[in-house]
Amino acid sequence: MKKNVVFVQGNEACTEAALYAGLDFFAGYPITPSSEIAELLSYRLPKRGGKFIQMEDEIASICAIFTASITGKKAMTATSGPGFSLMQEAIGLAVITETPCVLVDVQRGGPSTGFGTKGYQGDIMQARWGTHGEHAIIALTASNNQDIFSMTVEAFNLSEAFRTPVILLLDEFVAHTRERLVIPEQGEIDLVKRLKTSVPEGSEYHPYLPSEDGRIPMSDFGGVHRYHVTGLVHDMSGFPSNSPEDVSRTMHHLVEKIENHSKEITRVKEFFVEDAEFLLISYGASARTALDVVKSLREQGEKIGLLELQTLWPFPDDIVMRRCKAVKWVIVAEMNMGQIVREVKRVVDTPDKVFLANQVDGTFINPTTILNALKHIK
Repeated sequence: MKKNVVFVQGNEACTEAALYAGLDFFAGYPITPSSEIAELLSYRLPKRGGKFIQMEDEIASICAIFTASITGKKAMTATSGPGFSLMQEAIGLAVITETPCVLVDVQRGGPSTGFGTKGYQGDIMQARWGTHGEHAIIALTASNNQDIFSMTVEAFNLSEAFRTPVILLLDEFVAHTRERLVIPEQGEIDLVKRLKTSVPEGSEYHPYLPSEDGRIPMSDFGGVHRYHVTGLVHDMSGFPSNSPEDVSRTMHHLVEKIENHSKEITRVKEFFVEDAEFLLISYGASARTALDVVKSLREQGEKIGLLELQTLWPFPDDIVMRRCKAVKWVIVAEMNMGQIVREVKRVVDTPDKVFLANQVDGTFINPTTILNALKHIK
């Protein structure tokens, strides 16, 4: 079978994947280094029968995809750090209303405007805790164009399966790296369709009543069922409620529907980990450098492996704990002041054997940075 092979940058891979996943609606506001996603979809999406709209700002953008989603459309926006900050309140709205949507955050330096054209990995904790209140979130990442494609499709699938916003955390380095991408044939990757309610027209519809398998069916807003949409804590019918029972049920549900399925959700890639005495843990663009270091040291006889995280939230506690337990030392390579290293230290038995190799100068993390960390602990 002839493969559809293209040479594209990471943002283009994300665009191709969104179209593959069945994107119906995109709303966004241009911001470096994510602008190519909006630019490409502005003419690609209408050709597929979808809708593209450039909004006046990022707040309007996420509110637009929220409303498109509750009418039954697969919806996405793309932004970077400053825009991601503006979107946090509406992310909370999507969380509590259990509205599927995908948000791509191509990370750059901060705080504020920061260094807007340079890469960074500083939004990891913001993705988890940026919006206020108690909730769980799904955040994915990728280190190369092929994985950007698969993780973008996965973001849409998880969003529909768990009725939740899903965040795709890329960074400027992978977003602007041009490399080979094999676009799968349509149908080669399974796509999750939205679970629609079987409640007939004219019957009472409860928008937050789980089905037997735990998933909550949806009805297209503006369709045959009339229901209430609110950012307040609500009962099964969608109307605001302050009763302790409804509040407790909502809080537990928003956390447990994701955390209790973390083993199904989390994705990692493992390289040379079976006999490793030293372990690198990394993600996104940093994992490219980490893999280069591992391959180079393996050729010199060093027993070192790499655990590449593709799911950052929920954090893959069990996998990280198991792999770290079997090695002498662990180094986390990331381009921030140490955000994932804190999570690794949290889950391991001996946090003193976990070290950080990082760069925060806006340049691509260098192999020397990781090698110096290794020399320090040996």
